[in-house]
Amino acid sequence: MAEKYQKFRELTGEIFDLDAVVSVLGWDQQTYMPPGGAQVRAMHIATVSRLWHEKLTGDEYSAALEAAREETADLDPDSDEVRVVRYMQREVDKWIKVPSEWVNEFKRVTTLAHQAWEEARAQDDFAHFQPLLEEIVKLRRQYVEYFAPYDHPYDPLLNYFEPGMKTSEVKSVFDELRPRQVELVQEITERGLPVDDAVLHQDFEESKQWDFGVEVIKALGYDFERGRQDKAAHPFTTSFGIGDVRITTRFDPKYLGTALFGTIHEGGHAMYGQGMSPSLDRTNLIDGASYGIHESQSRMMENLVGRSRPFWIAFYPRLQEYFPSQLGELDLETFYRAINKVKPSLIRVEADEATYNLHIMLRFEIEIALAENKISVADLPEVWNSKMQEYLGLTPPNDAKGVLQDVHWSSGYIGYFATYSLGNLMASQFWAKMEEDIPDLTNQIERAQFAEMLSWLRENIHQHGAKFEPMELLQRVTGNTLSVEPYLRYLRAKYEDIYKLA
Repeated sequence: MAEKYQKFRELTGEIFDLDAVVSVLGWDQQTYMPPGGAQVRAMHIATVSRLWHEKLTGDEYSAALEAAREETADLDPDSDEVRVVRYMQREVDKWIKVPSEWVNEFKRVTTLAHQAWEEARAQDDFAHFQPLLEEIVKLRRQYVEYFAPYDHPYDPLLNYFEPGMKTSEVKSVFDELRPRQVELVQEITERGLPVDDAVLHQDFEESKQWDFGVEVIKALGYDFERGRQDKAAHPFTTSFGIGDVRITTRFDPKYLGTALFGTIHEGGHAMYGQGMSPSLDRTNLIDGASYGIHESQSRMMENLVGRSRPFWIAFYPRLQEYFPSQLGELDLETFYRAINKVKPSLIRVEADEATYNLHIMLRFEIEIALAENKISVADLPEVWNSKMQEYLGLTPPNDAKGVLQDVHWSSGYIGYFATYSLGNLMASQFWAKMEEDIPDLTNQIERAQFAEMLSWLRENIHQHGAKFEPMELLQRVTGNTLSVEPYLRYLRAKYEDIYKLA
């Protein structure tokens, strides 16, 4: 490896290490840290984040980056060297606009806000969370101004999670999706053969839910030698490097779906993280191409695999062994229909595939209103409830099941939610291509054989990390740009079958 590039990679590795330390501290905070540790943990994370920012935007790194760019100028544009340099140049260009003091304060406030959110949700007390959320929104509005001029004040927030994507593009996608998803839900409601999901709402022992979930994600390809699973208030995945990608889940002893699909979802994220090329380790390219690409991998596992009939042909007998009194007499088809019941719901993470994007759209609209300064944090519970009524015909009975249900805003993740819907679209596009390349895919899934599927994902998506921007990766893999059509075709075919609409 060339000398100047080697020096650049050493410094890049040190920057990654600082970021990974923040991730370890954040993982501990959400899993094992005692409540009394929040104040000092906020300082830990703020200090290390500030050091990360200073190193990333400092003169030494800028000089090393420039030298590496010159040294790699004649290499293959798709080589790791060129792509790592290009990615880190984008990172420097972004973060050099943001003061270290902002990074320090943002990390301090969001660390405190996480605990406040947990407490507020548990107590159904939005006012407990409101002051810190107000600070977060204020900081995020400051962040937006560092990137002026912009087409829309939401653009810098969206780009934080989905590089290159514009607010207008997401609006256009949602304008295409909304009427057709609403139409499908109406058809199901008016003409569909009724589906009963009461079987999922029984007593399910937590330890057995845990064991079955672990069995499933191991079969799918999650490597417990390079990861672990713990409990958290809101499921998440975190990577400290290719050799250590951790997941969390949560349980509802009265509802099977929470842990089951949450675990599979996080397993999808984690298999992406474990599948990165070793040549990219100790660079932030192992964070993935974008949050939308990341969500394509998690939503693919959760829905296209985990809610499919072939998957349950393989795994339902095992689930019946875990819960014989609850499911032993229940046939596969009734169970399959139950886990795919379409019904407007209060909780996003428990929403069916036909209504899920509606949950995302209302959050997107609320975040845009925040970015445009059209609403205040104090307005959020009322705005949330009115949007829920508008989109899903439901009014949350309390804020815990309304505006407080998601962890994202406590982390400062304003701009994230749209990536779930983008992930849904890309998952269907990737899946259509994978079915072309693996004609026997359905039969393999019925036999719980996932090796070829995982190999395809590793070769086409996982290994590249962030070498390619999200839309470039999508084009390379599928030959197409972002489209709603494969997703809508998939949904319609699935639900016409389940609800006997055809």
